[in-house]
Amino acid sequence: HVQLVESGGASVQAGGSLRLACKASLFTYATKCMAWFRQGPGKEREGVAIIFGDGSTRYADSVKGRFTITKDPAENTLYLQMNSLKPEDTAMYTCAADELVRPPIWTAPTEYRYWGHGTQVTVS
Repeated sequence: HVQLVESGGASVQAGGSLRLACKASLFTYATKCMAWFRQGPGKEREGVAIIFGDGSTRYADSVKGRFTITKDPAENTLYLQMNSLKPEDTAMYTCAADELVRPPIWTAPTEYRYWGHGTQVTVS
């Protein structure tokens, strides 16, 4: 059973940067695909970025060019570098993982079996 623990959330000013981390208890087939989701106040959960097993990535249109997802197998850790932060980026950010995620629907939460508890990002 894979456990995911996020860290790095904070309160920052608009235009600032943050790097979120998601530490997995182990990297196995279950963490082949890893993604970041977020849920802002009064909003539905949305997919932010994903890194597939082959290293390819996809991003939500709202974060393209500002956010970068990476994975460090040596550290069993997934990262999300967030630059040029905007107030609308305020949300609880959660990482998710599974062995197989269908690319056309990577933003669907039902594609992932493993979830962390989240880390709060507030941009003012």
